[in-house]
Amino acid sequence: MFRQPMTRLILLLMVLFLLLPGCRRQQPAPKPAPQIEEPVISLYLNETGQKKDMKIEEYLQGVVAAEMDTKWPVNALAAQAILARTYTMENIQEGRVKQLRGTDASTSVEEFQAYEPAKINDNVRQAVEMTRGEVLTHNNNYVQAWFSACCGGISAAAEEGLGYTKGPTPYLKEGAQDGCLSITVPENRAWEARIPLARARTAVQQITGKDPGVITSASIEKKGPSGRAEQIRLGSQTVSGSSLRLALGSEKVRSMLLTDLRVEGGQLVLAGKGFGHGVGLCQWGARLLAEQGKSPEEIVQFYHRNVEIQKRWE
Repeated sequence: MFRQPMTRLILLLMVLFLLLPGCRRQQPAPKPAPQIEEPVISLYLNETGQKKDMKIEEYLQGVVAAEMDTKWPVNALAAQAILARTYTMENIQEGRVKQLRGTDASTSVEEFQAYEPAKINDNVRQAVEMTRGEVLTHNNNYVQAWFSACCGGISAAAEEGLGYTKGPTPYLKEGAQDGCLSITVPENRAWEARIPLARARTAVQQITGKDPGVITSASIEKKGPSGRAEQIRLGSQTVSGSSLRLALGSEKVRSMLLTDLRVEGGQLVLAGKGFGHGVGLCQWGARLLAEQGKSPEEIVQFYHRNVEIQKRWE
């Protein structure tokens, strides 16, 4: 007859024990985003060889103006601004241009990112200002802020689209379908490139260090999850799709979302859709999402996962 009161007493003691300070299981508090003053960066002007100091938000206006059509919706430009700001801070942190030029950044696309201040307009100014200080992070670290012109309707993983294997990229949302082909220009919806076989042979030699011999056939040996050609066989050699595209010219061979690959009339014929590597944000997709009323932050998050947009300075 003492069992019920004793049970109640035990339950009461357990509750009191859990309520005592230090006895409760403490949930780790999220790390706050480090707040800093707006950085002043040093910029190497490749055209003149001069070095110039400027506030980062001023610099970003010239980047956004160079990377995206300034007549596009402000929210698309603002999404580009978030990525440009993230890219800038991540690269400065790694010191890549510092080793090369002694500055934080440069105006060379090959060394850093595009920069054309002459193209700045009110749209660009508004886009940069409305996202002031905003960067994209994963576990409080800057992500690699990749983007392409037109993903062909489906985004790619870094390894598939770029051949990137230096480290994990858990913040990328591969396989994102944005409908970009519905609004992009015709040459992104369907394109064809014809490359002389002698040039293709030289490209393979440059990539592999081996001569593929006379190229009489071409085939896709491996496709990635998004359908991009990851491995291509030309003659006796197999090369990565991303490497071959760069070697043959990324403006001519517009993507590795191939719909056809063949040898014909002394030429390597490639046909496909999209423009660019397809990793990260798709600019045409960003435009479509902006036209649908999505905010800059929503646009950026559409192409990423497990990320946070942090405001690092006011």
